[in-house]
Amino acid sequence: MFKFFKKNKIQVDIVYNKIVFLSRNKSLYTKLNLDDTFHNRINLIFLHTCLLFITLKNKSKNNSFKEWSQTMFDFIFKSIDINMRELGFSDTTINKNMKSLTKDFYNILLGLENYQNKTNVYKNSFFSKYIYFKKGIKNADITQLTLYFNNYYTFCCDLSLDSVLKEGLIFKYNNFI
Repeated sequence: MFKFFKKNKIQVDIVYNKIVFLSRNKSLYTKLNLDDTFHNRINLIFLHTCLLFITLKNKSKNNSFKEWSQTMFDFIFKSIDINMRELGFSDTTINKNMKSLTKDFYNILLGLENYQNKTNVYKNSFFSKYIYFKKGIKNADITQLTLYFNNYYTFCCDLSLDSVLKEGLIFKYNNFI
């Protein structure tokens, strides 16, 4: 039992680090004028994770996805908690923020359900609700962000839980204006 838990934790750690890497893509901040804030980074992690969860949930018929997704969820929020403590947030601030972040995560997850059926107008509005741009926001920036996540969703649709666990996430997007 402990061998399975240790292996699963290592796999979750690898996937989480890949998602953080995607969320820290320099082009997202420079080409799309995203504001480089703690909150934006967290929401980008949530968006990447939720789209991955949605596509894998639709493909998985067994309990392994449920166990893995719960472990992934726990790991993400544990990592956020640790990062907030390292940044010097107080316990009460962390508790308040974690409650808000959990609510945001579930709102993002519900808002992205049936992503393929959503219109680009809905997606633009949805992303602009959770992602903050630098001053002087342009509609082209929101459109490019939507295009980025459309491509990420398509990439995730080709994945299975086994491929994610074995190979991780190797998503490359070079179509920024």
